Amino acid sequence: MTAIDPKQSDLPRHLVIIPDGNRRWATKRRLEPWQGHEAGAENTERLIREARRLGVREISFWGSSLENLTKRPALESKALLRIYEIYFKKLLENGDIHKDRAKIRFIGHWEEQFPESLKSVLRECLKATKTYDQYFLNFFLAYSGDDEMRLAFEQVARSLPTGERVTNEMIKANLMTKDLPPVDLLIRTGGEPHLSAGFMMWDMANTQLFFSEKLYPDFDEAALRSALEDYVGRGRRFGK
Repeated sequence: MTAIDPKQSDLPRHLVIIPDGNRRWATKRRLEPWQGHEAGAENTERLIREARRLGVREISFWGSSLENLTKRPALESKALLRIYEIYFKKLLENGDIHKDRAKIRFIGHWEEQFPESLKSVLRECLKATKTYDQYFLNFFLAYSGDDEMRLAFEQVARSLPTGERVTNEMIKANLMTKDLPPVDLLIRTGGEPHLSAGFMMWDMANTQLFFSEKLYPDFDEAALRSALEDYVGRGRRFGK
């Protein structure tokens, strides 16, 4: 393993974490599913602090897909939304967010899917951090990458002048993730090495992948450091 220097430039510019395993973590402990989500939210706070300490400037978390909200039991979905409201209120009041000038972004169909009380909290986070530009925290809520690509192509098709060619820049400009840089490293916890629902497919072309056997609440600061050390030790050739 390569030791991490918080000043080094070969850390990922954009780190994504897909936090899989909250429900299985709860089941193993004979807890309710939402207790696993609560443990996952607490772990997210720890990982954000550690990533910032190490020098990662942009980190994204996939909080929920559209399917998470529509196909899981109603009580679990309701509890998950309650956890979001508590967690993002806490994030908004966290002095480090403002001291470090961390911009918060929410990506997905949350405005269509979430209750008004939760949307109000999310809008407050957006408003309070809109001018910040030192660190970036992105949360994918009610998001589907397949849906994102379909909507982007629909928008390009509507606006494309006759005879003009579609460019990469046009596609990127019409994505929900248009303000996000390409993904350098994607970490998925939970022991299932796969991607889901076309997550950020446009910006995953050169992404390094790291799959952890740990269920998300157990993927602690040491596990994050190990994943980053693994990334730093890899040689990225970009097709060369």
